[in-house]
Amino acid sequence: MTSRAEYCVIACAEAWRDEGEVLASPMGLIPSIGARLAKRTFSPDLLLTDGEALLVDLDGRPEGWLPYRRHLTMVTGGRRHVMMGASQIDRYGNQNISCIGDWERPSRQLLGVRGAPVNTLNNPVSYWIPKHSPRVFVERVDMVSGVGYDRAVGPYHRLPRVVTDLAVLDFATPDRTMRLASVHPGVTVDEVRAATGFALAVDADVPTTREPTREELRLIREVIDPDGLREREVAPR
Repeated sequence: MTSRAEYCVIACAEAWRDEGEVLASPMGLIPSIGARLAKRTFSPDLLLTDGEALLVDLDGRPEGWLPYRRHLTMVTGGRRHVMMGASQIDRYGNQNISCIGDWERPSRQLLGVRGAPVNTLNNPVSYWIPKHSPRVFVERVDMVSGVGYDRAVGPYHRLPRVVTDLAVLDFATPDRTMRLASVHPGVTVDEVRAATGFALAVDADVPTTREPTREELRLIREVIDPDGLREREVAPR
């Protein structure tokens, strides 16, 4: 039986389908498993990094050097696809990882904007959110870290998908607002709506997130994550 965490891995992997030779920058365990699964299957040209200065093979061995200046070239030229997290995200894909409350006197200080503005303006950026809730999916973010569709235009600004423990969302609407693209097996459209703090665009027929193939499940369970760490990131509902 396929677990919810494994459906999330598949949904994250699909973010890099047909990407070609781009640098995958997954932030978090489930996105990292997804990126490695994509490279082993339908996106063999993906470049993986150790997160510092090396390009690495599927077994983690170095296969190239990625100096900082070269990394910046990839960042500013759309040759990198990041999958980040979000403490808040709104209907246009504006993301907040900086603070909760008024930024002059926030009630909670978070990571800061980090590289989110440059990432979202210069690369495709997807999001992984392990707990879909109205506290994360908000009408208006308290501070814009990653830039959404209502604030940015440019040749490299693109938000392909948002993956959560409930569903896959995208921005395939005329006004570039968030749409429910698929629900994971066992999840209803009403559940996703109730866990979202704004009105989602919902088509008449919402598909179910695709099943992993037998080979994909083998790779996830036996090769990429044999210790089952993925199950710790997606809490049971």
